Amino acid sequence: MFDKLETVEQRYEEITKLISDPEVIANQSEWQKLMKEHASIEEIVLKYREYKKTKQTMQEAEEMMQDKELKELAEMEFYEAKEKLPKIEEELKILLIPKDPDDDKNIICEIRAGAGGEEAALFAGTLFRMYSMYAEKKHWNLEILNENETGLGGYKEITFMVTGKGVYSRLKFESGVHRVQRVPDTESSGRIHTSTATVAVLPVVEDVEIEINPADIKMEVFRSSGAGGQHINKTSSAVRLIHEPTGIVVECQTERSQFQNRDNAMKMLRTKLYEIEKQKQDSEVANARKSQVGSGDRSEKIRTYNYPQGRITDHRIGMSIYQMENFLNGDIDEMVDNLIAADRAERLQGEEE
Repeated sequence: MFDKLETVEQRYEEITKLISDPEVIANQSEWQKLMKEHASIEEIVLKYREYKKTKQTMQEAEEMMQDKELKELAEMEFYEAKEKLPKIEEELKILLIPKDPDDDKNIICEIRAGAGGEEAALFAGTLFRMYSMYAEKKHWNLEILNENETGLGGYKEITFMVTGKGVYSRLKFESGVHRVQRVPDTESSGRIHTSTATVAVLPVVEDVEIEINPADIKMEVFRSSGAGGQHINKTSSAVRLIHEPTGIVVECQTERSQFQNRDNAMKMLRTKLYEIEKQKQDSEVANARKSQVGSGDRSEKIRTYNYPQGRITDHRIGMSIYQMENFLNGDIDEMVDNLIAADRAERLQGEEE
């Protein structure tokens, strides 16, 4: 581990010199690339330097302990540094785990009603509200790209984009099947129903990350529509894109402008094509080792929301939270933090094997 840390620190010092070089600064694309690399390893280097400083403090304190007058103070410094060292080592191990390159990206999220009819559509609406409130707490921006509302205010499906710092890193483990157990408003006998909704969280990709041949895309335009006459336009501003090689279909009808709808639909299409490539790569890794947290497979049941018991249980990490109202109002950080910690522990174990 320490050989690797020495190499990272040397690279950091090398980049620090390069980004101050006028010739490198003149080449903006190269300079930006170096700045990004510099930022990505800075935290590791600063933590490693803290480790080396703490170890040096220990050694100096040990030498000072030979002096009778300084012994008491030196012992205090020595044991304080000795206690601190293992904690810094653990932090360094975590920092050395290869970072998911998508963690800093924005996301496109799709929520679809599953089994359970109207109740499933209402639950899809509940999940959308939960993520909307979470985004608001995090000061992220949320934009609806496509929606298919039901008469009672639920969603057969809703697609939205969330932009902000580290969005994908916080929401990527939400992908999968969410199950709800509750008494629907429409149920007169008070029976508990079980319904599901599927969540897919996809990282938004830039044009340069995935190339799409324009000849492969068939575009259709139509008038947007919605429940209760909402979002109805007299012009054909809604856009449907069909990627013929894969059969992927995306729609966007939330903007008044056909151009804006097409732009958003292209973002959705790029994101879906990127996800296909990503899943191919991830499946190769998954064949070697099954992740505890889960791959985000849309068919995997990840969480149950049990209303009668006021309990939310995440089946991947066996964690339950008994604060249903707060959780559905966007207070999901405790669950998210534990999912991230479990993923780190799993990946750390994989690195050590």
